[in-house]
Amino acid sequence: MKSLKSSVIFFLLILLGISAYSQGYKNFKVAVYCRAYEVEKMNDLESLTALWDELSKQAHVDKIYLETHRDLLIVEEETLKTAIKFFKDRGVEVGGGITYTIDESNNFQTFCYSNPEDRKKVQEIAEHTAKFFDEFILDDFFFTSCKCDLCIDAKGDKSWTDYRLELMQEAAINLVIKPAKAVNPNTEVVIKYPNWYEHFQGLGFNLEEEPAIFDGLYTGTETRNRSGNQHLQQYLSYNIIRYFENLKPGENRGGWVDTGGGTPYDRYAEQLWLTLFAKAPEITLFDIRQMQGNLNPRGKAPWNAPENSFDFDEMMKPVKLEDGSEFTPTKMIRAAGYSFEVIDKVLGELGNPIGIKSYKPYHSVGEDFLQNYIGMIGIPMDMVPEFPEDEEMVFLTETASFDPQIVDKIRKQLRRGKQVVVTSGFYKAMQDKGIEDIVELRVTDRKASVKEFSAGFRGGRGAPMEKEIIIPQIHYLTNDSWEVVSALDDTNGWPILHRADYSTGQFMVLTIPDNFVDLYILPENVLNRLRQNIAGSLPISLEGPSEVSLMVYDNNSCVVESFLDEEVAVRVMLKEEAKEITNIETGEKIPVTVRKASEFRGRKFGNDAFFVDVKIKPHSFKAFKF
Repeated sequence: MKSLKSSVIFFLLILLGISAYSQGYKNFKVAVYCRAYEVEKMNDLESLTALWDELSKQAHVDKIYLETHRDLLIVEEETLKTAIKFFKDRGVEVGGGITYTIDESNNFQTFCYSNPEDRKKVQEIAEHTAKFFDEFILDDFFFTSCKCDLCIDAKGDKSWTDYRLELMQEAAINLVIKPAKAVNPNTEVVIKYPNWYEHFQGLGFNLEEEPAIFDGLYTGTETRNRSGNQHLQQYLSYNIIRYFENLKPGENRGGWVDTGGGTPYDRYAEQLWLTLFAKAPEITLFDIRQMQGNLNPRGKAPWNAPENSFDFDEMMKPVKLEDGSEFTPTKMIRAAGYSFEVIDKVLGELGNPIGIKSYKPYHSVGEDFLQNYIGMIGIPMDMVPEFPEDEEMVFLTETASFDPQIVDKIRKQLRRGKQVVVTSGFYKAMQDKGIEDIVELRVTDRKASVKEFSAGFRGGRGAPMEKEIIIPQIHYLTNDSWEVVSALDDTNGWPILHRADYSTGQFMVLTIPDNFVDLYILPENVLNRLRQNIAGSLPISLEGPSEVSLMVYDNNSCVVESFLDEEVAVRVMLKEEAKEITNIETGEKIPVTVRKASEFRGRKFGNDAFFVDVKIKPHSFKAFKF
């Protein structure tokens, strides 16, 4: 009886440690990462209990990652055991983490994998970590930027890219994975890749070989503010998850967001939402220190309104606890928790993400991160590391020119009656390499300064833009190929979207402005024509201004997300006839409008159109199904 009573008391104590969010979210798991600096202090159970009680009241957390090393700080065994027990006693999953930096403050100084002493330390850290965890993540820095004399001598005549790819592949196997599994055969080693995927190969991240040797991948989805030094577009938070999922299907274990550049709170929430719209099964909040940051009313955006998906005032309302009491939000983790509550209402109704396949060969560069700019003008992207042979449409940027067989692959795609869109950067890279067999164009070094456009049949002439943009001048053979969208320069003009027939397929060239962000100021009718021609094979498409993204799913559902500072009207276009669409969050039924194809002298132009007009609040989203 005494034993039973003790068990009941212990069980009740455990329950008291569980937050108002003990039920968790329905469609994803949430983890919090703890740096070695914070883990080192977790032997102080009084402070740890107070910290956890405050954080766990404001968001549900399923998992904790406890880091064992960063900047040559190695957390001691007894502290790790204490922290692991603390979280497991509260029903929280526990994993490990390693950051292989010597001094993060010194330009993220990494270990030198040519140096025998550094190599020994790398292995010791992996073995130490494997003793405590059946899963651990390598944070962003499992790469090398070292150019010491040892590295210079070892590199020899190889390029830095080739040398580092080989070096880090060997280090992954012999210094991390094998030693860790020798200590703990059950441990799984997961590599977390950062957000700068276009440049990985230059530092030794090997997207061709590493996904196969690691047990799983994790994805850095932080895009922060575009004005930051990485200049990443918001859509990357969605696109990169899909890309890494295609590298190792079923083993992209989650997305990872920090609070950097997360002011106003809308910008922080957007990163979390886009990560989960890409169907990441887990999302990690970096880090427990940042989650303790105080909520700042100045982080409220001036455009924020009650109708926004992210509503600061709603977030700041007291949280009801399971015992009936209330808790006033105080910490940054509440911004994450509120964002999760918003998206969890709709995520379960969305199927598997689909988009226009964009082929990026391994270790390729050119027109860096361009797919994210395309996603920002409402064309859903789905990046893949192999040429997709069975797709109706394939989108190729300059990176695809790294494939020596690319012209043959394009020809085969077109002879199957499919479509290919290439950028002006791709075509220029392939000039005199066989691409002229498909269409004879010349992407010249001359530039045109343009601010007005013609969007072809039914597209009309675009209104002049406020500023001019710079584009490459493309020349072609009259009547061998045709302009679909044109840029106008006084009485002269240049192709923006150009089409050529080849066999039973269609080949198109999309002119990319010198400054990619100039895509965002193209007139709406021009953007609509681009979307029709590039994304017309998808079941749902978009009409409206730029900086509004469309996420499409395989169960006739979609998400429209606006990154604009003002309310925007957009048109959701359906490829097939439907009577109505449903707002997933509210259940509202919206009738579908039918626009009949026009006729002239008995000839039919275009197809019937099925659409609904909707308004999206600033920095907000709406989800629909039909």
